Order: sequence, then structure tokens, then C-alpha cells
Amino acid sequence: MNTMPESILKIIDVFFIGFHTILILFNVFGWLVPRWRVANFISLSLTAFSWFILGIWFGWGYCVCTDWHWQIREMLGYQNTSYSYIHFLILELTNIDIPAKLVDACTGILFFTAFLISAYLNLRKRIAKK
Repeated sequence: MNTMPESILKIIDVFFIGFHTILILFNVFGWLVPRWRVANFISLSLTAFSWFILGIWFGWGYCVCTDWHWQIREMLGYQNTSYSYIHFLILELTNIDIPAKLVDACTGILFFTAFLISAYLNLRKRIAKK
């Protein structure tokens, strides 16, 4: 049973939409800012850990932030119409229903591209220091 006031749940829902969107954008583009590159690589690594290691137990692509956000939205009475958070965001922010498989493919491509670029730039910096 939910004991949290609906107004607080709505604030948390909006917080998660904002926070998770910023986190996703940071994962994809954070390597562009040299000062952010280490943090970006850590964030991408934690995302990979969640998707691929925690995903062993909770399902492929599992995300802690998504899980918590879905729980809040469930308490608010929303039906989860998207199986991926990126699909949910696109639908929520644009009202465009792109096929989930296309969203998943693009998400994977963007994630692995950002991860490889971030890893390369961080490794290059470490090698240059030696």
C-alpha cells in the first residue's frame, strides 16, 4: 500500500524524467567535454554494469533508475506502455510511437559508440601522461 502523498509522487515522477533524461544525454555526449570524460566513462561503465550484469538477474537492459521510476508511476496509477525507458521518453516527450525494436537498436548503437569513444579518449589521456 502506498503511504506517500500523490503530490510528492508527481514531483518524484517529474524529477525522474528530468534526471534520467540528463543522465542519458550525459552518457551519450559527456565525452565531448574534456573535464567530464572520466565521469562520463564511469557513468557509462555503471550503465553497462546495470544492463549486462544486473540484467542477468533482473532482465537484459535492467536499469535501476528505470525500475524506481516505474514503481513511482505505478503508485500514481500509470500503466507502463513501454518496455524500454528510451521508448517511454520518446513517447512521453514527443507523443511519437517509434517501433520498440528500432529504439532498442539505436540505443545500443549510441551506447556502444559513446562507450568506445569515452574509453579511447580516457585511455589516450592516461597513455599521454606516461
